[in-house]
Amino acid sequence: MAQPPLPIIIFGARLQPDGTPSRTLWLRVAAAHVFGTARARVLYVPTGGLSPPSGLREGDVMAAMLEAAGVPASAVVVEGTAPDTLASVIACTRLLRQRGYKGPVAVASSAYHLPRCLVLMRMMGWQVMRVPPPPVPAARRWGRRWFWRVREVAAVPWDVLLLLLHLLRAGRDDD
Repeated sequence: MAQPPLPIIIFGARLQPDGTPSRTLWLRVAAAHVFGTARARVLYVPTGGLSPPSGLREGDVMAAMLEAAGVPASAVVVEGTAPDTLASVIACTRLLRQRGYKGPVAVASSAYHLPRCLVLMRMMGWQVMRVPPPPVPAARRWGRRWFWRVREVAAVPWDVLLLLLHLLRAGRDDD
């Protein structure tokens, strides 16, 4: 029996106002693509919902970037509903479970964002592989890099708490 493809979840980032990918998004997709090309079979799962004011979905833009890089459309499944990291974790878990995946999954994001993504995916029961983050920081200015790091320090425990509440409610709903 053939081994199923390795899902590579690519976490989104806000698009430019005109709908073009931000530097952060380019770097995340490039890192995921490099990681994926080193494997026999992968399934790219770009995740991210509408990005105002463009009206485009981050997941769709990432899928177009992957296809422009030579990835066949059959190797890409877009999760285009999630407005944030926590929602992406929940939606990607649902999407992959509905398709029969049990694990492992690979997780791609920026260096500052990757720890939160890994923790949340593990909490959802996945064995996770870390896609090496882009070799350059998403933000070029020192102050912006520190802003994102500080933001993540607060976001990790908040999202962990919210996911625990989600899992408790889901467990009650199953009874």
